[in-house]
Amino acid sequence: MRSVRPLAFLALAIVSGPGTAAISAQTLPTDDPVIRAIWDMGMGEASMVEPLAQVLMDSIGPRLSGSPGQRAADAWLTRTYASWGVEAREEQYGTWRGWDRGWTHIDLLEPRVRTLNGTMLAWSPGTEGPVEGEIVALPTFSGPQDLTAWAAGIAGRFVAFSAAEPTCRAPESWEALATPESWERMQALQTETARAWATSIRAAGGQGAVIQAIEDAGAAGVLTGRWSAGWGANKIFGAPTERIPAVHLSCEDYGLVHRLAAHGQGPRLRLDAQAEFLGEMPVYNIIGELPGTELPDEYVLLTAHLDSWDGGSGATDNGSGTIMMMEAMRILKQVYPNPRRTILVAHWGGEEQGLIGSSAFAEDHPEVVDGLQAAFNQDNGTWRIDFIRMQGFLGAGEHFGRWFSAMPREITQHIELDVPGVPETGGSDHMSFICRGTAGFRLQSHYPDYRQYTWHTDIDTYDKLVFDDLRNNATLAAMLAYLASEDPERVGTEQRALDRDWPSCRPARRSSGG
Repeated sequence: MRSVRPLAFLALAIVSGPGTAAISAQTLPTDDPVIRAIWDMGMGEASMVEPLAQVLMDSIGPRLSGSPGQRAADAWLTRTYASWGVEAREEQYGTWRGWDRGWTHIDLLEPRVRTLNGTMLAWSPGTEGPVEGEIVALPTFSGPQDLTAWAAGIAGRFVAFSAAEPTCRAPESWEALATPESWERMQALQTETARAWATSIRAAGGQGAVIQAIEDAGAAGVLTGRWSAGWGANKIFGAPTERIPAVHLSCEDYGLVHRLAAHGQGPRLRLDAQAEFLGEMPVYNIIGELPGTELPDEYVLLTAHLDSWDGGSGATDNGSGTIMMMEAMRILKQVYPNPRRTILVAHWGGEEQGLIGSSAFAEDHPEVVDGLQAAFNQDNGTWRIDFIRMQGFLGAGEHFGRWFSAMPREITQHIELDVPGVPETGGSDHMSFICRGTAGFRLQSHYPDYRQYTWHTDIDTYDKLVFDDLRNNATLAAMLAYLASEDPERVGTEQRALDRDWPSCRPARRSSGG
């Protein structure tokens, strides 16, 4: 394997001024009028990424599978594509558990008053009005008998279920400012806290057994905390409960109530949480199309998942990818409306539940899989695209080299190509095509920052988007789609030899019940 930064053309002339491209089309080192037009539309004042992102993240908001928010986003995408003259359709791939989030109000009443920072977890039951109760922390269990004895006394109480973090200060702050000895002691304490909690849960029979005992005992609700190891960032996933509310508290506030309970200081909570279950709801992929004129049965696919978790606004996971691919299609419709190969854009549903929408599409559309030239997927748009793995396809590097040589260095200079790379084993929707032996590629931006701060967190919101980079990424996607469409050769799917099996496909799950 080797990582390379592909060479493009010579240095580019720079122009200044807010809202303009870093270089003008007249100075691009290419005679290709389509590349020039893509650059002008994508990097200049004609860019639409900011208004599109504002509507999706602020007005529509998060897009949990089966929720009204997801359906609102589906409708907005199809209307927007229609206004651009892009044929777009909803394709139902199954159903999912419908749930509509209302408000969550959480207040500490004793031993002092404080409004707490938290929210219901997805698919949690609500409270049917305000509920008050004492907070108790999990004890240390040595066996199932301890769980049975403890659960007998928790009716009407809120249970602090998670281990409490010893610190909510970001690790980079500890490493930079603490003494090495202090940082080492804190790391050891974090490790031991997590180990002790996991050992106790296993001794009681596992997390499922503990949650069932809490629900059977008539507890008022469950409190959880899952810190993202970053300042103010907390992971927000689905509820572990089915019959009582499950509420996530911020690292700081969960630590507060847990310490109060563990030290017998009588914490008391009031919770008012609204939620409505809607039954099994239809769920969709949104597919847009620019039909091919010469090779209509060969396909270039731009993809990003539209669904999100709903602790924040789903901005970088994956509203940014959604806007990136919408903008790329808007540009292509105006400057390259009659592509050589068919260009599809796919906004997947159900990615967060296991790549369901893209897997279902691949199952339902063998003609696209068989005719696929390349699929370009994006799923963490926090910064500029900086890494593309060839996924073990031996001929892919040659195609990317040609495509990149036709692009402005302003875009390609930031990107490393992993040639020939190895196929990933999971991660995002490109895997639904790689597992079928077809050329799917992930357009990846800086991952550690994304993983720590915005991946599935309560601060994955509009303000985290970097619009200079989002314009760059949309322009890159449009150029890749154009160049892959025009390429005189198919991208080969010959696979490199691996010391493990090639990734295999799993059947798409078509409902929340199976």
